[in-house]
Amino acid sequence: MKLQARLGSLQTALVRRGDLLPVTVRESAPSLRTPGDVQDLLEQAAAAVRADPFLSTAERAQAFSRLGAVALKAIEANNLVGRIAMLEAVLKQRPEVRSS
Repeated sequence: MKLQARLGSLQTALVRRGDLLPVTVRESAPSLRTPGDVQDLLEQAAAAVRADPFLSTAERAQAFSRLGAVALKAIEANNLVGRIAMLEAVLKQRPEVRSS
């Protein structure tokens, strides 16, 4: 099922409950070009899971477990990006060595 269709059906299900929280559907997909962007999205997802009154304790724990695993990978990737940037800066400062 496509994401927009799934979000639409979830929004419809929430409206039918009557005691709902306002649900907003973002039309454009978030930019996920860097590990930092992924971390930001995961923070938003964790906040949404925490605020969802319809999740059971087991569902909430499962969601946090999955989000945590992905967050760790994004943090590792973000650290690698920083380390590579530092290496590139050091290599650019070195004088070129020419071998004959």
